[in-house]
Amino acid sequence: MKKVWLLFWILVSSIGLGVVLLSTPRNQPTSASYQAVEPPPQAEIEYKSYTFPQSVVHTLLIPKTSSFSVTPVVSPTLEPVENVAVQHQAKAAINGGFFDPVNQKTTSIVIRQGVLIADPKFNERFINNPKNAPYLDKMLNRSELRRYVCGETIRFDIALRDSPIPSGCRLTDALGGGPGLLPELGLIQEGFMDVANGKVIRDALGSNRPNARTAIGITRDGSLVWVMVAQKRENPTNSGMSLPELANFMKSLGVEKAMNLDGGSSSSFYYKGQTFYGKVNGNGNWVRRPVKSVLLVF
Repeated sequence: MKKVWLLFWILVSSIGLGVVLLSTPRNQPTSASYQAVEPPPQAEIEYKSYTFPQSVVHTLLIPKTSSFSVTPVVSPTLEPVENVAVQHQAKAAINGGFFDPVNQKTTSIVIRQGVLIADPKFNERFINNPKNAPYLDKMLNRSELRRYVCGETIRFDIALRDSPIPSGCRLTDALGGGPGLLPELGLIQEGFMDVANGKVIRDALGSNRPNARTAIGITRDGSLVWVMVAQKRENPTNSGMSLPELANFMKSLGVEKAMNLDGGSSSSFYYKGQTFYGKVNGNGNWVRRPVKSVLLVF
């Protein structure tokens, strides 16, 4: 009889243990466990240089996924790009829009943190210049780099001054220049060039001649690309890039929208404490020209 009861309790215990095992998920821990999720690494800005027979091109890629801030600044007086970069403790800097070296006033629009800080309409030498009169409406509607805040998203665009702001977005920063380079050259549309009877009667930038150039572009994924074309010191009078060549080079980098900035003697590029200049004088020396506006990376 005792053996029968013993077998009975062994059977009951086995059934109970089986129920417990079946009621507990095989791979689920019996106590709470937590695993820290690390944020994805931030993309870094990337500097590259390209050497061609007639130029050396300095570029900076600022990925859309990076945490860096890109913003324009305007100096009360003309300042070299590197001075502005050091003053603001920037990682990189590039010369910005056009200006009048005589009165040191801007001829390109600049907006920073939603405030208009430079307006060519207040430059009397620009507005009252009789040579500008036939083109003034176009000159006041040139290309600009725009920084929008759209909800929680920041995005850049290149648009004409009179272009509307997208719905749901705020325009926080803008840097004017021109002409647009991509998707097409805007030389005539923006008043840099004029043609009459098949003959070029105005070409303010020497668009088809090689020269030092500065430009900025946007790739398909929204990343920014800075470009500064430097002349060759051994060939100061016939080196650099034309604007069509500059547009084609930027297209080869995957840029879909691009605009020209002030070039020639103004072209300069600062990165991690080193400054690269674009223009070479007749003696083969770099031209270090102070400028009015600068684009910075923090």
